[in-house]
Parts: sequence; structure tokens; C-alpha cells
Amino acid sequence: MRPSGRAPDQLRDVALETGVSRYAEGSCLAKFGHTHVLCAASVEQGVPGWLKGQGRGWVTGEYGMLPRATHTRGRREAAQGKQSGRTQEIQRLIGRALRSVVDLKALGDRTITLDCDVVQADGGTRTAAITGAWVALARACKYLVDEGVLKETPVRGQVAAISCGVFDGAPVLDLDYAEDSSAEVDSNYVLAGDGRLIEIQATGEQRPFTDDEFAEMLRLAKLGCGRLFEAQVKAVV
Repeated sequence: MRPSGRAPDQLRDVALETGVSRYAEGSCLAKFGHTHVLCAASVEQGVPGWLKGQGRGWVTGEYGMLPRATHTRGRREAAQGKQSGRTQEIQRLIGRALRSVVDLKALGDRTITLDCDVVQADGGTRTAAITGAWVALARACKYLVDEGVLKETPVRGQVAAISCGVFDGAPVLDLDYAEDSSAEVDSNYVLAGDGRLIEIQATGEQRPFTDDEFAEMLRLAKLGCGRLFEAQVKAVV
């Protein structure tokens, strides 16, 4: 029995609320149970210096956790003077995931930054960030089309992400903190809307895992992302 009482293939309650930031070109509050991540897409003219003259745009991500996103207050990374390795890893993952489905040439000489701020954390913050960031990105690009800045959206497909793991000997979908903190195996899956894989992060936290366990986690991830893709489509209409 999972601590939450969910079935092995059951997601937490998921909500993708759009239009939550008044000033951002696109925004989404991604709620996966008690994990809430605010994703805002900002469009700026120009690209990083190393991209100038190449005739394509750029999509990047930034990630942060508010001080009281967890049970005890965490110190702001700005106050520490540097980002943690975990923060840098996650925001690079967000950028890679989103760029995989964007036609950067069609975006033109523009940069879209996805700011993903964890308001409340209960496991799966990076996967919620990616899923919500795609919604914010899609809505920002729709805004550019509606305003006549672009003729068509440069977003060529969907991206969603979900966690899976082996908890109490059984593969399960969408780990919350109670499971994530004591899982035997922990993994994150980033999938494209057509079912192809973008990235997999899988670690045997307490023991090695078998081919059969990996296959079952991948099956669960595809099942879960399928449901997330449906929620994304409803959110960007």
C-alpha cells in the first residue's frame, strides 16, 4: 500500500492553471498534489552572444525553490551567493527538454526564458516544472502568433515529465515525498507527445534494479505522461 493510498499507476491530482501571472507572455501554475510550481514564460528580443548571427532563437529555463516551499525554511540561494548543483542541473534539464520540441529558426532572433519557481514541494518538482513550463511556453508562442509577431508557433510538439520508482518492492508512478525519500529506485522520465523519449534519469538508491522493473517504470511513465499530455492540450486551448 502506498502512503497516499493511490494505486501503483495512479497520478496525484493534477491541475495546470493558466494565466496566473499578469505580465508574463505565458504562465502556468502546475499542481501535482501538494507540489506546486509557478512557471512563467518571458519573451525577449535578442539571443545570447554566442548565438548571434546564426539565425535562430533560444529557449532556456531557470529554477528556484521559495524559502518555505518545504517544512523548514531554506536559505535563498541569492543570499548564499551561488546556485546549488541541484538547481543548475534541474534548470539545464528544463531547457534541454523544451528545446527538443521547438523550431529555433522559426522562433527568430528571440529568447524565451521559462522561470520555474517551486511554491510548495512534495516530491517531483522537476517533473512538474517541465510539464508546466511547456504549457507556459505554448501559451507564450500563441501570444506571439495572435499579436502578429510570428506567422506560426515554433512549438512542434508536446513535452511532459513524470517520476517513477520502486517503493516497497513495487514499481509506482508519480512519487510524492514520502515515497521519494525512501524509494529503492528513483527515476524521472521526459517524454515527447508522440511517445518518444527525451531524457531518462534513473538511480538505484538502495539497490540495483532489474530489466523488468525498468520496463515497468517506463510503461508507467508513458501511461502517466499520456494523461499529462491530455491536460496540457486542455490548458492551452
